[in-house]
Amino acid sequence: MVNFRNMDEFWLFYMNQHSKPATRRWHFAGTLSSILCFIYAVLFNWWFLFFVPLFGYGLAWYSHFYVEGNVPATFGHPVWSLLCDFKMFVLMITGQMDREIKRLATHPTLQLYPYTVLENPRHLDEHHGNIDMHVGINLKIG
Repeated sequence: MVNFRNMDEFWLFYMNQHSKPATRRWHFAGTLSSILCFIYAVLFNWWFLFFVPLFGYGLAWYSHFYVEGNVPATFGHPVWSLLCDFKMFVLMITGQMDREIKRLATHPTLQLYPYTVLENPRHLDEHHGNIDMHVGINLKIG
């Protein structure tokens, strides 16, 4: 397991683990479903708390195993992963995710790690017709 000194270092790793737009969308759906289930549980039926982690982790882990092809960061860093998932959710819901990905692709801290940036980090998302950015950073740590 890789140890990170701070949240900023972990955020770089976390975004590398979520380099595909579909992975981020599955996470968004899982986080939104979890939030809605939590609100419903608090207001109407406490038994719905069962669905909070089921939807949140279920949809996110699906994206890691079948879309991204990696192991969820939650397994090694559960608290930081949860915080970064909410950060990613907020960036997506406020329309700032593309800017963040572009910023990370040129982040000076990444010079500390061997990495590759996709030759063409922008691509047209055929399903939604908008331009999406890839992180395109492959951290090779220890």
